[in-house]
Amino acid sequence: MVQRQFPKPAEVLEFMKVKPPQFGRDARLKKALTISDLRAIAKRRTPAAAFDYTDGAADQELSIARAREAFEDIEFHPDILRPAEHVDTTTEILGGTSALPFGIAPTGFTRLMQTEGETAGAGAAGAAGIPFTLSTLGTTSIEDVKKANPNGRNWFQLYVLRDREVSYGLVKRAAEAGFDTLHFTVDTPIAGNRMRDSRNGFSIPPQLTLGTIANAIPRPWWWIDFLTTPKLEFASLTSTGGTVGDLIGQAMDPTISYEDLATIREMWPGKIVIKGVQNVPDAVKLIGMGVDGLVLSNHGGRQLDRAPIPFRLLPQVVKEVGADATVMIDTGIMNGQDIVASIALGAKFTLIGRAYLYGLMAGGRAGVDRTIQILSSEVRRTMALLGVSSIEELEPRHVTQLTRLVPVR
Repeated sequence: MVQRQFPKPAEVLEFMKVKPPQFGRDARLKKALTISDLRAIAKRRTPAAAFDYTDGAADQELSIARAREAFEDIEFHPDILRPAEHVDTTTEILGGTSALPFGIAPTGFTRLMQTEGETAGAGAAGAAGIPFTLSTLGTTSIEDVKKANPNGRNWFQLYVLRDREVSYGLVKRAAEAGFDTLHFTVDTPIAGNRMRDSRNGFSIPPQLTLGTIANAIPRPWWWIDFLTTPKLEFASLTSTGGTVGDLIGQAMDPTISYEDLATIREMWPGKIVIKGVQNVPDAVKLIGMGVDGLVLSNHGGRQLDRAPIPFRLLPQVVKEVGADATVMIDTGIMNGQDIVASIALGAKFTLIGRAYLYGLMAGGRAGVDRTIQILSSEVRRTMALLGVSSIEELEPRHVTQLTRLVPVR
């Protein structure tokens, strides 16, 4: 029988201590335990057009959904009785060190999401010891990104514009600013069909319609930031002339070819990687040509819907190009476990895009710091639970890719 007694007031009071409520940005971010939590905060705080530009993808958005399903459909195989008390997440990538096996991917229109934009991303990346990648369509200039991350690793993502001289000028400026790696992007011959943007009447700069005004009423802080900070523009392209629409049109060029790659490669003094590779033959050809690396990517599902899933493609590419080739991956990464699984299956590095922008929208620079903290914690915990002490110890045997989609033979 359980002995019962009258509760003692002092013991009851111990359970009734009320923790004072906390408010503000720091409290909001502290409550975010996952990237999905940051996404939920971002959605509450950002007008629909800006949020959907980040969150959305092309057509039916099947590519991004499948990419995330592919990461969900993995099985880990931990080793037992292998102490991993001290987990080292540092890795060598493209001639330098990264404190974590992921960096920040290039994103366009970034200050539209939150006014600190690329400055927040570059500063957070520098503080964390990971690379930051600036987009050709970035809203902070090459030179200002360098100021925000003066001692860290900066990479530049290049769209070969219709006006080739503009692209050549960007390559020269990035080299002079000390950017060490160029991402030559090949998956945007034309713009993808991003229907959320069409339905929202998305434009740069945002246009005040009855719909945008109604949507902005519960988010006055976004409009205050937008209206009281420097003009939103493609900062590295401001001297080229033309409207925003003109510049977007120039960035999408169906005539881009291997000749352009050869020209840019001759101009660029650092490492060059090809971003947007989506099949094995192209990967083999490019590595055979001696490029420094590949990024398996379908542009976050924002170009060709139903495109190959980079995480599914990864083992095939690594098998054909060799384990020593620098193969990186993006698209769909929302958890540190996604990163660990990618490294185990042969990726040398991973890139985060939406996860970074969710943090930015949730809390500016502090939100990006929180994104990196969450992913770093998940990477370290996963490695420790696998019995792995370093990135080099991750192997294909640690992961099985399960599948929902089986090709018809």
